[in-house]
Amino acid sequence: MKQIKTRAKKPLWIVLLCVVLLLGVLCAGAVFGINAWVKCSVSDRILTEEQAAALLDVDCIVVLGCQVRDDGSLSHMLEDRVKRGVALYDLRAAPKLLMSGDHGAAGYDEVDAMKRYAVDAGIPSADVFMDHAGFSTYETVYRAKAIFEADKILVVTQKYHLYRALYIAEALGLEAYGVPADYRQYSGQSARDLREILARVKDFGMSILQPEPTYLGDVIPISGSGELTHDENSDFS
Repeated sequence: MKQIKTRAKKPLWIVLLCVVLLLGVLCAGAVFGINAWVKCSVSDRILTEEQAAALLDVDCIVVLGCQVRDDGSLSHMLEDRVKRGVALYDLRAAPKLLMSGDHGAAGYDEVDAMKRYAVDAGIPSADVFMDHAGFSTYETVYRAKAIFEADKILVVTQKYHLYRALYIAEALGLEAYGVPADYRQYSGQSARDLREILARVKDFGMSILQPEPTYLGDVIPISGSGELTHDENSDFS
């Protein structure tokens, strides 16, 4: 009697490996696809100082916070952001500055240090607002609209960070443009660029879900006085 040959089944581990590899490829494709979309969709909104100064009816210049040293001085990245914000104010790109950063602990205050730099550069205190609860890029942009009632903004940070900030702003209904603050090379930038890819994916999702930030609070119109944003621990109180 003639035997019928049957095809040998693949071991289970090979099947599982193929599934894992397929999922890995799909996830990587999604990550890099979203990263590319976030960058491409807002790249035309990144401007030079001169182009930004030519815009009309900009409510404020939003300067994104980052590290302040233990002695209260600005890190190189933050100093360059505030420096660019001051330059844009001097060019009359907008009538107000909004310094947004982390002031979640009594011993750490990014925004007070940022405002001090701007005021020392000659900007009137009333024209410099502080957002003490700008704990993330998403929360900064959300609060710029919800708390400070800004509709048209200029965002200042390093270029690698601008894409994400502008994408969030557009998703939240703000008309936003960005001006890079890259005055120098920054150590650790390669690692920062890699982390930013994942951050863009995260904030892509946040822009869809649009959760409320950690804190909201009373409205403080950007058209008013920045001195209303001083708190009891501020150098300006």
